[in-house]
Amino acid sequence: MSEDQKKSASKGHDEMVVSQEQQAKITEVRELIGQLSDKESLYCSDASISRYLVSRNWNVKKTAQMLKQSLKWRKEFKPEEIRWEEVAADAESGSIYRPNYQDKFGRSVIVMTPRRKNSLSTEREIKYLVQCLENAISNLPPQQEQVVWLVDLEGVKMSDISFKMSREIVHVLQNYYPRRLGLVILFNAPAIFQPFFKYWMEGVLCFDLIDVA
Repeated sequence: MSEDQKKSASKGHDEMVVSQEQQAKITEVRELIGQLSDKESLYCSDASISRYLVSRNWNVKKTAQMLKQSLKWRKEFKPEEIRWEEVAADAESGSIYRPNYQDKFGRSVIVMTPRRKNSLSTEREIKYLVQCLENAISNLPPQQEQVVWLVDLEGVKMSDISFKMSREIVHVLQNYYPRRLGLVILFNAPAIFQPFFKYWMEGVLCFDLIDVA
């Protein structure tokens, strides 16, 4: 693994304080998932396992199962190896991007503008979203593990929203990036969108949602 890949895999995982009871559960998860490759071991830091445990209410068996599925997905999808040329066409549309600023807590920001979407391929869009997430995570400062997602819905109609894409985004975030999103901000969201986003963001993914007119 290259030094850049090591940095990307470990960034945002290094600084964490846990209780003895929590550390014991982390150790149990390690025992259940078994032997790991060097790359997998780097991903499965204490902080990473802790996020998975929190997302499964500290149930060790459910956490180990979830983490195994996540490692399988990372091995097949190879998110840390996505190159610019693979996502350039989607990136140039400006539908998703990571600006060069952070919020006041040092969290990386990802901006989504659905009205600029130019791809009909869910697979391509998910690949670009994952690339943005990996980039945002790799640029987190020490002791910060979460990112902020700003969704600009100005001028967006229901017909502009792909529910297939929305379900896939939720699936990826919920299963492969647990506890990575700390805040979602809806900007200029038409009233018709609010119940939809409130259900998915607060009910399913369980993080803070702010609606800004």
